[in-house]
Amino acid sequence: MPESVLRRAAEEMLDWQGKGLSVMEMSHRSPEYTAIFEKTRSDFRTLLNVPDTHDVLFMQGGAVGMNAIVPLNLLKGFEQAAFVNTGAWSKKTSKEFSKYGLSRVVLDNANAQADASSACYVPECVSLLERVNGQQMAYLHYCDNETISGVEFTGQIEALADRFDCPIVADMSSNILSKPLDVASYGVIYGGAQKNIGPAGVTIAIVDKALLNRALPICPSAFTFGTVAENGSMYNTPPTYSIYIAGLVFEWLMEQGGVAWAQAQARIKADLLYDTIDQSSLYNCPVRQQDRSRMNVPFTLADESLNSKFLAQAAQRGLVQLKGHKSVGGMRASIYNAMPLEGVQALAAFMREFEKSEA
Repeated sequence: MPESVLRRAAEEMLDWQGKGLSVMEMSHRSPEYTAIFEKTRSDFRTLLNVPDTHDVLFMQGGAVGMNAIVPLNLLKGFEQAAFVNTGAWSKKTSKEFSKYGLSRVVLDNANAQADASSACYVPECVSLLERVNGQQMAYLHYCDNETISGVEFTGQIEALADRFDCPIVADMSSNILSKPLDVASYGVIYGGAQKNIGPAGVTIAIVDKALLNRALPICPSAFTFGTVAENGSMYNTPPTYSIYIAGLVFEWLMEQGGVAWAQAQARIKADLLYDTIDQSSLYNCPVRQQDRSRMNVPFTLADESLNSKFLAQAAQRGLVQLKGHKSVGGMRASIYNAMPLEGVQALAAFMREFEKSEA
């Protein structure tokens, strides 16, 4: 979270703009909160240049919830969907879909974790055309950035969008607002807020209006895209405070220069860390260079017995939450939009000093 956003939220916690109450105490249908919500949604549309063909929905359940919500909304008239598996999160999505229809994994490198040279890369996507088209797929799903394995797409599927005969659905929970998007190329883009948007609690879905009426009859009303859209994301009480904080983050991002600024900063920060790793004999990144995430930088130490010492000394320097995901081990530095360049510079300096001390 940007420090300025946290400070403003703290200042407004007990008294929002002289109204004598906190945002979390407001009715979601009050004029005050309606104004907060409408501005938040408008700013988000501006940041990503969302066209009128698409609706922006504020929902709940996170990306894991969307693994069920999306098929329940898009499977009417279909029995199967296509999935690209590039890591833990995309694999989880295709597995969940199997409860509702036939999951067709059309590209899969998520099971090769034992072989880092083949596991951490984005597969060739052109082959998707022949594997998807003509197969009566409800949609093609992929995860744009895998936080655990540190693999990120760089527009490979978006570039093919007009050649698919089904909508594209993308999980962008961990890299949304970090680069410009051609939103019109997608049927659905969704993401939990807790990476680049704000605190956990709100999930944003950008949905092509042509897909709003494809829900299965069993889809719960509160999770039906068409119903949520018709009611302006107010069919049930939304996560009001999380949306308010998201609005503050959107204002902050626009002040910095918008998504173009975020993209440039992400490249600078990621390059600094990857250069530090690549120039080292102690650290290693298992991801193919052209597919390395700009948001999540995984790395291992050549001598794993040094892991605890590395984490302890890093913590003494104020560098925390560097331990890798339990499923893969090692280290992981997450450098989302709100992480300042100074923080990444401090980590890179520490990594160099630590390696020198252990030489």
